[in-house]
Amino acid sequence: MTILLTGGAGFIGSNFIHYLVVKYPDYKIVNLDLLTYAGNQENLKSLAENKNYTFVQGDILDYKLVDDLIKNKQVEIIVHFAAESHVDRSISGPDAFLTTNILGTHNLLKAALANKIRFHHVSTDEVFGSLKEGDDKFDEKTAYDPRSPYSASKASSDHIVRAYHHTYGLAVTISNCSNNYGPYQHLEKLIPLFITNLLVGKKIPIYGQGQNIRDWLYVEDHCRAIDLIVHKGQAGETYLIGGDTEKRNMEIAELLVEKLGCDQSMIEYVADRPGHDYRYAIDYSKIKNDLGWQPQIDFEAGLDKTIAWYKENKNWWKK
Repeated sequence: MTILLTGGAGFIGSNFIHYLVVKYPDYKIVNLDLLTYAGNQENLKSLAENKNYTFVQGDILDYKLVDDLIKNKQVEIIVHFAAESHVDRSISGPDAFLTTNILGTHNLLKAALANKIRFHHVSTDEVFGSLKEGDDKFDEKTAYDPRSPYSASKASSDHIVRAYHHTYGLAVTISNCSNNYGPYQHLEKLIPLFITNLLVGKKIPIYGQGQNIRDWLYVEDHCRAIDLIVHKGQAGETYLIGGDTEKRNMEIAELLVEKLGCDQSMIEYVADRPGHDYRYAIDYSKIKNDLGWQPQIDFEAGLDKTIAWYKENKNWWKK
């Protein structure tokens, strides 16, 4: 199989490439990434000599580039990770989110349709809005209710992907995942920010009172889920991927302070984010029943692996 993977120099994309190279050494992988601030070629430097891996620096908005890659590399499926993804950045500057996440996705869909290849779209649970405590978890039938420019742009892209299936018959799948954590994650995200701040003796910032709840998914578990969807998922279907681990932000802070040998004085409260969603939680029954997936990595075990990676790779993040 030949896969065109967008955004493969980012956090989840690079982890997925490493996963594929080990599990499917004969697959050909074409990684298209613009290398914005969140893309880092060092994530994949170990693959520089791999004859089945090709890196192309370019924009998903460049239709000719995408079309040429599909034709010249005989691509069979696009796995689309590339996105602007940080909520805080979307609040201060939403334009890039609308351009990349909506128009970029549409451009890829046009190329997939023209070349009659499959398309898998990686999305987020944030498209469903915010839950209260006691509310049922998100599932594939939950109505969309995005609350930030980021989640609105991802919701829009989900709808466009479905429209290409229903209108044109394009073979598409969508996955909406909960909060990921693990190696190669940009320091703007909560867990690597907290870990690296503590490693250099800086305090860790908590929005509001730290009571917001997220469902946490170790990135390797996410990679296994996407693998199953790519190989066994049904065209036109959406699959929700969750870690079955709901934690308050304050719980994460306290756990990391303890694991890194610091004390509670290293936690500081900062003004809350505008429109901060309270709770996300995913019911992953569908992918479990249909494809046999469920998370395998316990949260604390995953957190220990993540801490160890950031300790061992200071050159990667200190830059």
